[in-house]
Amino acid sequence: MTNSFVRSSLLALVAVASTASFANAGTPYDGRWSLSITTTHGSCETYNFPVEITNGQVSFPGLARANGRVTGKGSVRVFVSAMGKSASGSGKLSLSSGGGSWSGSSGEERCSGRWTAQRA
Repeated sequence: MTNSFVRSSLLALVAVASTASFANAGTPYDGRWSLSITTTHGSCETYNFPVEITNGQVSFPGLARANGRVTGKGSVRVFVSAMGKSASGSGKLSLSSGGGSWSGSSGEERCSGRWTAQRA
């Protein structure tokens, strides 16, 4: 159950950003991205999936709560939570790729690692 939560959380955070409000103008980071999450500490798995950024907001399926944003300079900071569990991540996007770190917890269990993204 913890691995399932962490995977769901990572979908959101690796999602590279948010459900925060942005102006309706497009951003340089809008479009389809391929995201890869790697665990360096803990027992979570590596995961790869597509992500869509529209007007600075990241869309991803099946997440209960998430917020964060991609700034105009590409800085990313996100937080996700569901059922008493949480994960956060931060990093930076360029026009074609990006990367950063993430960490999450479920009760006493903790995982952390790196994420990378490539424009698809």
